[in-house]
Amino acid sequence: MEEKQSFLKQKIDLESPNRNIVPITTSIGGDGKLSVGGCSIEELVKKYDSPLYILDEFTLRKSCKAYKRALEKYYPGESLPIYASKANSSLFMSNLVSSEGFGLDAVSEGELLTALKGGVPNEKIVFHGNNKSDKEIEFAVRNNIKVIVDNDYDLERLEELSNSLNRDLEIMIRFTPGIECHTHEYIKTGSFDSKFGFGIEKLNILFANIRDTKHLKLTGIHAHIGSQIFELDPHNDLGEIMVNVILSAKEFGHNIDEINIGGGLGIKYTEIDDPPSIDEWVKTISNSVVKSCEKNNLDFPKLMCEPGRSIVSTAGITIYKIGAFKEIPGLRTYLSVDGGMSDNPRPITYQSNYSACLVSNPLNNNSNKKYTIAGKHCESGDVLFKEIDLAECKTGELICVFGTGAYNNSMSSNYNRIPRPAALLVCDGEAEIIQKRESPSDLLKYDVLPDRFIRQN
Repeated sequence: MEEKQSFLKQKIDLESPNRNIVPITTSIGGDGKLSVGGCSIEELVKKYDSPLYILDEFTLRKSCKAYKRALEKYYPGESLPIYASKANSSLFMSNLVSSEGFGLDAVSEGELLTALKGGVPNEKIVFHGNNKSDKEIEFAVRNNIKVIVDNDYDLERLEELSNSLNRDLEIMIRFTPGIECHTHEYIKTGSFDSKFGFGIEKLNILFANIRDTKHLKLTGIHAHIGSQIFELDPHNDLGEIMVNVILSAKEFGHNIDEINIGGGLGIKYTEIDDPPSIDEWVKTISNSVVKSCEKNNLDFPKLMCEPGRSIVSTAGITIYKIGAFKEIPGLRTYLSVDGGMSDNPRPITYQSNYSACLVSNPLNNNSNKKYTIAGKHCESGDVLFKEIDLAECKTGELICVFGTGAYNNSMSSNYNRIPRPAALLVCDGEAEIIQKRESPSDLLKYDVLPDRFIRQN
């Protein structure tokens, strides 16, 4: 029966956490129950309630160090890994990645403010987004944060702002490189269908327009080719494309000395997933850039990359408490938990798959049951797992879902007026709150009843 949950028995990859299903510090105690970061999950729930997000600090830091080490190993020029904060944005995450020498990518004033308050140096922050507001652009510029220009509208407003301030602004541009992952389709003559970035076929016009501005200085280019990527070949080709764009920009008088190749390295959510290691991914892109630069007698530009999911996802788990059961004879057994689509919208949104186990019986001993794990929200599609193998379980027991560090907390909502969970950091047997649990009364904080309704009552 143990094969059904064999991911808990697999050897842990200490050097590339994205290739593990579970956090590195996951263990099963002498009582047969699950722990992480040296902390008993049952004891954590007794103290902090459920649902509960938990992040393992050791796994987070190992992921960061893997990127830093690989860049230093394979890229002879200057490099900077930049955390894609959309994966999990918080004061804590900003502070942790900064302490590991990372920069940070933000796409809103809220993410920018979180990064600055979390201690990320402004010169290591880049500002993305396909529809930045005037207020957000001005906030970035006044805080000396580099803006990545996504479209003509960005460019127009940055030119106006730089002129009004009478100040030079260094910018990067984002373009679509004509590489689409997953299907491994390459579009050599134009840009694929994306809301982000300039089409590669429009770059020469863009280079001419930027050259004619008074204060805008084009110093970098950015391209991103996908998410949850398992292929290496597209990234091998991306380096050559980036270098060719540098050469084209040179013809218009632009000296590009920074390239940002995005992120997107996949992680292992389930046993069938087989992502490349962080080392392999960095080696592929670094070698591609180096080879193309040497071929064209070009100085090595500063190499940036933007990992998000592969930094934080495997470090995170979510704990739920089992409530109601509903057995439909000959069809399925529903098991309901105290969370769902408000704390993890990815299954209903993307049909995403995860791995899970009982906290009290993680190896699934004596299992002969399949359960469909349903959330508590008023949506038929609020289902976290369909037909998952678990040991026979009962109301009140705990379920641990792995790989939830990315895009769970950051995409969470208050649907059905359900408060967001607390989040904990665990390390060496200690647990600390990094996000307080919301209460129902917190959800009324910004509600306003119009005066005339008050008067009528």
